[in-house]
Amino acid sequence: MIRAVGVVVPAHNEQELLPGCLESLRRAARIVQGVPVHLVVVADACRDRTAEAARRGKAAVVTIGGRNVGAARAMGMREILCRTRHLDPAAVWLATTDADTRVPAGWLRQQLRYADRGWDAVVGTVRVTDWSGHRPGTRSLFRERYGDGTGPHSHVHGANLGFRAAAYMTAGGFPATATAEDHALVAAMEASGSPILRTRSVTVLTSARRRARAPHGFSHYLTELADQPDAAITA
Repeated sequence: MIRAVGVVVPAHNEQELLPGCLESLRRAARIVQGVPVHLVVVADACRDRTAEAARRGKAAVVTIGGRNVGAARAMGMREILCRTRHLDPAAVWLATTDADTRVPAGWLRQQLRYADRGWDAVVGTVRVTDWSGHRPGTRSLFRERYGDGTGPHSHVHGANLGFRAAAYMTAGGFPATATAEDHALVAAMEASGSPILRTRSVTVLTSARRRARAPHGFSHYLTELADQPDAAITA
């Protein structure tokens, strides 16, 4: 049974979008009754008021200067593991999302239900909120490539990922890479034998902004999609 939950949000110059993300996370945390939820924002090389926005949003703040999303997620996880060190790692659930993302109210509750069924990780999907900044046809191309329904999928998003602390530690944690740190972690968990659920029943709303925070990440893919219609989605 899960006895504590931690959520990490890496943020680089996210003072505008972070408040909406934190509001959705607080709502999701309130629904998880009887289990403490630790919310940590990692302000990474920020030149704006991201840290201030995080504190106003009732999140703990860790500051780093690496400009590296993998290192930021890893630092946030270390902070939560330190806060929950008195607990069995198998009873601690870790989750992560992005500052430009909003999670549904049942996001954490649904992950914990899967954890109680024996899953060590839950890999969810994303929906895009606004396509106005993209070229015509990008939305339909994305939907065609990404797929729909409720079955398994091949995607991995740091914006929608949860896992047992014990499985995270066994896999070696997030690598300090500027992109694809989420893919690397899930691959390491699979290699270590952790049962991983890939499901479309857990989804979040994320932005389609053209100014990417991580090189070759989700925003980069959307920007390139219309120019490369045969590309495969790896995000």
